[in-house]
Formats: sequence, structure tokens, C-alpha cells
Amino acid sequence: MTEHVAVVGGGPAGLTAAIYTARAALETTVYDGGEPILARNAHLENVPGFPAGVNARTFLDATRQQAEEAGVAFVEANVERVAATESGFRVETEDADTDAADFVVAASWPDSSYLDDFELSRIDRGSKTMLDVDEFGRTDADGVYAAGRLARQYHQTVVAAGHGATVGLTVVDDSDAPHYHDWVAPEGYFTGRDRDVPPGCEEIGEAERRERERESLDALAELSPAAPPTMHPSVADDD
Repeated sequence: MTEHVAVVGGGPAGLTAAIYTARAALETTVYDGGEPILARNAHLENVPGFPAGVNARTFLDATRQQAEEAGVAFVEANVERVAATESGFRVETEDADTDAADFVVAASWPDSSYLDDFELSRIDRGSKTMLDVDEFGRTDADGVYAAGRLARQYHQTVVAAGHGATVGLTVVDDSDAPHYHDWVAPEGYFTGRDRDVPPGCEEIGEAERRERERESLDALAELSPAAPPTMHPSVADDD
């Protein structure tokens, strides 16, 4: 039976966690009812692979596209409550819809009020509250995880995305999915040493490698200028 992962928040941490769980064949849904804070960034710096930086909205759109291609489903609604059930969790949205989940990843900085049913350790940082997690993103409640800024990570895109990957792999490790490597190797890398190709890995020949490289370059070339940044809501609009 396929296990279901509910990811609350569609920023870098949530999207990256979802990519990893979906690629491990876990049924994954991202609940994204509002615009990620990253959309306020005028130009995103310090992200590997972009020597001149990248438009933050472009980065978000491309990451979301990657999640969709990995099989992630999206629900455009805010989560109002997560409740424990006999078999896992019930996710309730503002639209009065409910979904079942086996794992919940909270990546919705700065709000985690939908987890108030659980006795979770929290850390106050002035006007913000973070969730206390272990080194792999696990909270005090079995099956509930936190990723990114909500889990006390630095307020940097690459850090949030990296922590999302850590949490996604933790969920995979805690699930019934086979051990997941996500390693694409050249043909013969394993089989040439009389080894089975491990779960989550694959070998590809030179023609397939070139085709994948072409597709990746074409996808980058198709990126177009995105919308300007969203201003912080506390700044008055003079228009």
C-alpha cells in the first residue's frame, strides 16, 4: 500500500522535501495556500548553479515544475488543522476538505498553528515561533516533521532547500519505501562489477545521457523573465 505524505508549504523547503518523497514513490501532496516569502526577494543570490543569481519567482516556478514532474500533487489552500487518526493523520483545509496522510512535513514559515493538537516543543524567537526538531527534522510527534526556517534553519534559500531534502529523505527512511539513493550512474558502473543496481539508482548509456543533458539545457533555456517581487505587506502601497 502506497504511503501518503502531506507537505504544508510551497517554498524551497517544502518543494524540495516533496521532490524527494515523490521520487521515492510516496504519494505526495503539497498544500500551498499563500505566496512563499521568497517571492518578495528582488534577486536571489548565493544559490549554487546560478553564478549571476536568479529571479526568485523563476527559481520557485522551476522548482515547482520539477516537483510536478516528480509526481507531486498540489492543493491551493491553507491547512487549518492536522489531527491524529488511528491510521495516521487527517489534514483539514480552509475549504473544509480533508485528506488522509501517513506523514506530515511542516514547511510553512512562520505559521504552525495547524499543529496545535500535538504537544510539540516550540522555541520562541520574538514575534516568531519555531518547532524544535532533531537533526533529521523529526518533531516530538511520530510522523510529523518540520523543514526549513520553521525548523530553526538559516533564512537562506539554499539552506532551506537542503534541509527540505534532509527531511524528505528522513520520511523515506521512516517509510516502507526501499532504500533510496537517487544516483544515475553510467552504464556498467554497478553491473560491470557484477553488482545489482541498488534501489533508487539506475544505469544509463551514453545516448541516454546525452538526451537527458539536452533536455536539461532546453528546460533552462525556456525559463523566461518572471514577475517583479512582492512587497512586504507592512509597506504602504502609494498607488
